[in-house]
Amino acid sequence: MITRYLTGADNAAVRAVAHARQIGLLVTPDTNYGKHVGSYPFWAADNACFNNPETFDLDKYLAWLDAFPVAMRKRCLFAPAPDVVGDPVKTMKRSLPVLPRIRALGYKAAYVAQDGCEKQTLPWDSFDVLFIGGSTEWKLSPAAQHVAALAKRHGKTVHMGRVNSYKRMKIAHDFGAATADGTFLKFGPTANLPRLLGWLDKLAAAVAVRPLAATA
Repeated sequence: MITRYLTGADNAAVRAVAHARQIGLLVTPDTNYGKHVGSYPFWAADNACFNNPETFDLDKYLAWLDAFPVAMRKRCLFAPAPDVVGDPVKTMKRSLPVLPRIRALGYKAAYVAQDGCEKQTLPWDSFDVLFIGGSTEWKLSPAAQHVAALAKRHGKTVHMGRVNSYKRMKIAHDFGAATADGTFLKFGPTANLPRLLGWLDKLAAAVAVRPLAATA
């Protein structure tokens, strides 16, 4: 399966092609994009801990998730528990009490993997989706790839965050990520939408020729 893209920046141009090109929407409590999730074939939530580590409010986040209609929650690919960027120990401590609360709201709970989590025993039974976060260096490393492979062996879906280039899109696909997200369309959306569509076409072409190359 080819990795699908979730845009972290909504606009009318991408909404117009979202269904035809299978582009989803990633929303946070800090944006007003939630009203547009019905315009996309799929969507996911994010907790915004990466952008706003000091101002994250758990009650606000859970109330925001609870405000979505039940039917919309069923279409949501995941909602991550709060994390601490780059710190696997603090992330686990912060996430563990929240993962069951996210599931209780009717969402698939995501756990955000951080630098060094490959040395931990992750709470596999407590979440449904592994979200590859952490520093840029770690998320593109063999260690992150190992954690992604381990997640798949545990029956979890894998997602990669902060994917804003074809190179990262290809890495996400090679790691076995079902989805990836980025804010690429936030900057120069008119010019960047064709570029994003080009990444998707290039990835589809690369995946299509791989079996032929393997048998050559």
